[in-house]
Amino acid sequence: MRAAMHGRWTRGWLGVIVAALLAGCSGPVNSPYAPGETERTVLFTAFGERPKHLDPARSYSEDQYLFIGNIYEPPLQYHYLKRPYQLEPLTAAAMPSARFFDAAGRELPADAPAAMVARSEYEIRVRPGIRYQPHPAFARKADGSPRYVPIDPRELAGIRRFQDFAETGTRELTAEDFVYQIRRLAHPRVQSPILGLMSEHIVGLKELAATLAEEAKTLPRDAYLDIGRPAFEGAVVVDRHTYRVRIRGKYPQFLYWLAMPFFSPVPEEAERFYRQPGMAERNFSLDWQPVGTGAFHLAENDPNRVMRLRRNPNFREDFYPSEGEPADAGAGLLADAGKRLPLVDEVVFTLEKEDVPYWNKFLQGYYDASGISSDSFDQAIRIGADGKPDLSPEMRERGIALSVAARPTLWYLGFNMADPVLGGTAERARKLRQAISIAVDYDEFISIFTNGRAERAHGPLPPGIFGHREGAAGINPVVFTWDAERGEARRRDLAEARRLLAEAGYPNGRDTATGKPLTLYFDTMASGPEAKSRLDWYRKQFAKLDIQLVVRSTDYNRFQDKIQKGNAQMFEWGWNADYPDPENFLFLLYGPNAKIQGGGENASNYRNPEFDRLFDQMKNMDNGPERQALIDRMVEIARADAPWVFAFHPRSFGLRHGWVMNAKPNQMAHNALKYRRVEPAARVAYQTRWNRPAWWPLAASGALLVAVVWPALLGYRRRQRATMREAADA
Repeated sequence: MRAAMHGRWTRGWLGVIVAALLAGCSGPVNSPYAPGETERTVLFTAFGERPKHLDPARSYSEDQYLFIGNIYEPPLQYHYLKRPYQLEPLTAAAMPSARFFDAAGRELPADAPAAMVARSEYEIRVRPGIRYQPHPAFARKADGSPRYVPIDPRELAGIRRFQDFAETGTRELTAEDFVYQIRRLAHPRVQSPILGLMSEHIVGLKELAATLAEEAKTLPRDAYLDIGRPAFEGAVVVDRHTYRVRIRGKYPQFLYWLAMPFFSPVPEEAERFYRQPGMAERNFSLDWQPVGTGAFHLAENDPNRVMRLRRNPNFREDFYPSEGEPADAGAGLLADAGKRLPLVDEVVFTLEKEDVPYWNKFLQGYYDASGISSDSFDQAIRIGADGKPDLSPEMRERGIALSVAARPTLWYLGFNMADPVLGGTAERARKLRQAISIAVDYDEFISIFTNGRAERAHGPLPPGIFGHREGAAGINPVVFTWDAERGEARRRDLAEARRLLAEAGYPNGRDTATGKPLTLYFDTMASGPEAKSRLDWYRKQFAKLDIQLVVRSTDYNRFQDKIQKGNAQMFEWGWNADYPDPENFLFLLYGPNAKIQGGGENASNYRNPEFDRLFDQMKNMDNGPERQALIDRMVEIARADAPWVFAFHPRSFGLRHGWVMNAKPNQMAHNALKYRRVEPAARVAYQTRWNRPAWWPLAASGALLVAVVWPALLGYRRRQRATMREAADA
C-alpha cells in the first residue's frame, strides 16, 4: 500500500512540473495589466510626472492639459483634422458674436479700426442639454438640499477615498458656470497664472481681484469665499444659456482663449463642496478630482502608479468630424466620420519615469503609442538620402506607424538687452550680437542633439503661424544667404562673423579698449552628465570667435529669479504657442512686456520704438495683406537688432501601433483622446506574437531536476521494498 501511494506521489510531482512548464501558454505572462484588460476598448499610455494642478483656473502646463483637456470643455475647440488650425464651437452653440463700442458707448461697425474701439462685447450662447459627469457635489437629499454640503464631520471621517462618497448627482450646464469660472480667475486662493494678463483685457477683473483679496483677509483660511457676490461687469449672465464677456479695446485673440481650459465652466457647487473643512487634508479638491462635462472623467487618481480616465456616462451627443484636409480620407482619418464620441471606453495612464522601460513596453505592445527618445531614435528611425525621416525595418515589421508634425514652438539664445556689454541699441553691441548669431551653428546643434527633429529658425514665428514666410522670402539675411541654384539657405561664412566682431571692437576676441579677452556668461538650467556635451558644444561655438564662454548652471527657481531681475547676460529659452496667432510670439519682443520693468514675458528686455509701434498696430488686426506687411517689417527689425539668436522650431515625432486609429497630430487641441480608436483584437495578437515566453530554460531546469531527483526516488523505493521483504521473511 505504501509503495502504491508513493508511486502516486511521484507521478503527482511530475504533473506539477509539467503544469508549471505549460502554465500561461495561452497568453503573455509578462503583461502589466489585469487578465482581459487589453481585450477591451481601452487606450494604454503613460505619464512621467505627477500633474501638479488639475484645476482649470490654475493649470498652465502641457502635462496637465493631457488630463483636464479631456475632462473640461471650454466654449470653443480646434477642429481635429483641419489645417491651418480652425476654431469651432464645443459647448457653445455657435461661434461667439462680437460687438464693438467707442468711448461714448456708441456701437461701431464690425470692421472699425482698432484705435476707435473702446470696448468689445462677446456674446456666447451655451448649447442646451449638456450635463456634468456624476459627482457628489451634485448629490441631493429628498428635500432638494445638497447631500454633502454641509457634510457631517463624523461622516467625512469615514471617507478616505473619493470613491467612498456613496451618492452622486448631475445637472445641466448653464451660462452661470462659465461666468463663475471667469470670476475664479480673480480668486485670491486660486492664484490663476493668467490673472495679470486677463486683467488687462477683461473689464473689471483687476478690481474684482482686489476686492476679493481684501475680503479673504477677513476670513479663516479654509472658509468659503463667495466670489459671486461682488459686482463685476466683465462677465454677466444674460439668460440660462447665454452670457457676455466685455473686453477693453479690440482683442480678437480672445477667441483663442475661449478654447483654453481657463475658460471652461466650473459649477459653484464644486467650489462649495471642496472648500469645506477636512476636504483639503484628504486631497479632495479641484486640483485632485476635477468635475467637468467632457468625454471622460477621472475615475482613478493614483499619481504614483496609475491615472485612469473613463467614459463620462452623461456625455452628450458628439460626433467624429466628416471633413478635414485633402489627404485625410486617403490616410483613413475619415473612416469614423459621423460616429459618436468618444471611441474608447477608457484611457489608462501608467507612471513611467524612465524612457527605457516606456520604450520597451511600447515595443511589447503594452503601450499603444510612444514618443522617440534620443536613446531609441536609431532603433526607430532611418534618415533617407533626401534627409527625410522614415521608419526602420524593425518598426515596419511590427506594423508601427510614424507621425511627424511641426510644433508651434520657438527655441532661442537670448541676450539681456540691459547688459552693458551685449545689450543696448549701439552699433558696437548690435554687431557683437550679429557675429555671435552667425557663429552659433544651430544646424549642427539640430543634427547632434535633436536627431534632426527640428528645423532651423530664421525669425520669431514658427511654421503654421500667420506671418511666417518660407523660402527665400523667409531667411534671416543677417545670418544666411539664399542659394537660388539649390533652393536653400546657406549660413554666412565665419570670416564674416569675425569681421563684425572686429568692427564691434573685439578683433580676435580681445577688447581693443582694454586688451583683455572677451568673456561672456551663459546662464542655463541644464546640469549633470547629460547636459555636459551640450554645454561643451556652446563653448566651442563661441571659441570660433575666440570668445571665452563661462557657463553658469543653476536650478529652475534660481534661474527664474536671475531672468526676472536681469542678472543673466545670455540664456536659452523657449516658447510654445498658447494660440496660433503671431501676436503670441511677437509680444515676447514688445518693450512694455520687459521682465525687468514690467514683469512680462520679454525675457531679453528688448526695446525698439518702431517695433513697439508696429506691434500696437498689428496685434489686434485681422489676418490679411496689411497685417502681413507689418509683421514682415517687425521681423526685419528683430533680425537686424538680434536680441536673440533664432535657434530652431522643434518637430514632434510620434509612433503608434497599427491598431491605433485617428492619431493625427494636433498641437493646439487638448481634447484629442475622444477621437482615438483602438482595435483590441489586433493588439492582443501583437502582444501574443512579440511576448512569446522562452520556455526551454524552465524545461531544461525541470529535466535537470527530474534527472537529479529520479535516481534518489528509485533508490528510496528499492530500500523500501527491501525493508518490506525483510519484514515479510521475518
